[in-house]
Amino acid sequence: MRIEAIGQTLRSLGAKDGHVDRVLRAWTQGKPLTSGARRHQAENCLPLALRNALPTLELELNGLARLRSEHTGTDGSRLLVELADGQLVESVLLPRDGLCISTQVGCAVGCTFCMTGRDGLLRQVDSGEMVAQVVLARRRRKVSRVVFMGMGEPSHNMDNVLETIATLGTYGGIGHKNLVFSTVGDRRVFERLPKERVRPALAISLHTTRPELRTALLPKAPVIAPAELVELAETYARTTGYPIQYQWTLIDGVNDSEEEMDGIVRLLTGKYALMNLIPYNTTAALDYRRPSPERVTALARYLHARGIRTTVRNSAGQDVDGGCGQLRARNLDAAGGRREKVLLRQSPARPSSAA
Repeated sequence: MRIEAIGQTLRSLGAKDGHVDRVLRAWTQGKPLTSGARRHQAENCLPLALRNALPTLELELNGLARLRSEHTGTDGSRLLVELADGQLVESVLLPRDGLCISTQVGCAVGCTFCMTGRDGLLRQVDSGEMVAQVVLARRRRKVSRVVFMGMGEPSHNMDNVLETIATLGTYGGIGHKNLVFSTVGDRRVFERLPKERVRPALAISLHTTRPELRTALLPKAPVIAPAELVELAETYARTTGYPIQYQWTLIDGVNDSEEEMDGIVRLLTGKYALMNLIPYNTTAALDYRRPSPERVTALARYLHARGIRTTVRNSAGQDVDGGCGQLRARNLDAAGGRREKVLLRQSPARPSSAA
């Protein structure tokens, strides 16, 4: 269900713009749909037909995303979330009131180090389902930052993601710079985001400065050389006033050399940027390993000494085997879901809402 469809449903019940705003504000903030200013009780402010329909609508909205299981680690909790059709996605409760949500069931980019993309794209996640992930988390704890960095590539589901960002930035009480659009890099991102009323911060999954290695690691990502990608991102950073967050999954023996670090220095010196080094979340299903803690620390210091703002950000879920896509994959494997996924991929594809 898209946010636009929710608004249409409310208007069919006699809601005016102010009524729609009130209901959407209550929902996105994890409150009962009848919530509003204390002096404005629902029975005095909402049309009778709308008031009568709210309990049913609330049940329907609650059904968009239900908690299947929670996996709590020392660095955050991963939520395995069941959508209304039974498909599973993952959300992550991050430190400092952050939340990472999924934008697709599966992913078409096919990053070789990622569990999410090993079975391709199964379907898009609607804007209502994305907001529902936020609502689910907000009913557990405070959420003041939302990162579109879970399962899926947001630029491949652009319309739904931008509708979600507009909704959270308008009704959800989340500052625009605390809405983070994470992408491997797609020219449509740099065309559309600057035109939006709610313009999010931008995170770029870079992972290497070498074009040939990037193609090998991200085989189905748009072909944009790292140097050009950084220049496109820098223009957006200067337009919005938000630094670009570059994501670099550190993989032992693959992209953790000093030559790669020198490449980062060449690309990011003088740029409005922050480099996030993310040690790889090891899984037995893939033949990659994370560098040692000492190696990670040394690389971060190497970049710092050369003037690159750098953080080391462990992917939440290290101690619960919960790297992105791992919970879903493990759940499906345990339930015999490998056959189910093959059948889904052979069924007619749902129309994409990507722009």
